[in-house]
Amino acid sequence: MNQQYPSVLLENAVNELAALPGVGRKTALRLALHILRRDRDYVERLSSSLLMLRRDVGYCRECHNICDSDLCSICASPGRDHSTVCVVENVKEVMAVENTAQFHGVYHVLGGIISPIDGIGPADLEINSLVERVASGNVKEVILALRTTMEGDTTNFFLYRKLEPYHVTVSVIARGISIGDEIEYADEVTLGRSIINRVCFNDSIKT
Repeated sequence: MNQQYPSVLLENAVNELAALPGVGRKTALRLALHILRRDRDYVERLSSSLLMLRRDVGYCRECHNICDSDLCSICASPGRDHSTVCVVENVKEVMAVENTAQFHGVYHVLGGIISPIDGIGPADLEINSLVERVASGNVKEVILALRTTMEGDTTNFFLYRKLEPYHVTVSVIARGISIGDEIEYADEVTLGRSIINRVCFNDSIKT
């Protein structure tokens, strides 16, 4: 049975909130009622922050991480090791690796992984820009920190083949991350150790 709402405006708000990932209609209703109870200033700040997020947040021209300017704070930092690039699937993985405080290089956000079943091919990802970064000659090591699934391994192998002509070290994070796990959900200690104990990709495909 469809939920009956006392207000069309409330129903509209619930519909929009329920479209968010992981938010069901009951949670959406609870959020909408919470917003309704708050003062107007709070609601205006909330709506303004969401509008600014969508309108003004951009992507780093170097690594494709989310940022507020042309270059993200990580790529702009002279204290980072710009010769070591950690390749991740999305922005959430950048945040996860940064939380370990074990990695001091820079990142490259692919924007996904190769998944034919989902209609995602190499052309849909930021692969060409990664190859261009490596081809510049300033990169010595590329760390592949993608999810430990068949799609992740397929993407790893594709990237390895694309980068092989440039004679840079290509490594993968150690399998402290369980098979099938997503990087963003790994605890900081396990993820940190996986970064530190990374192995050469060429060795990993021989085992």
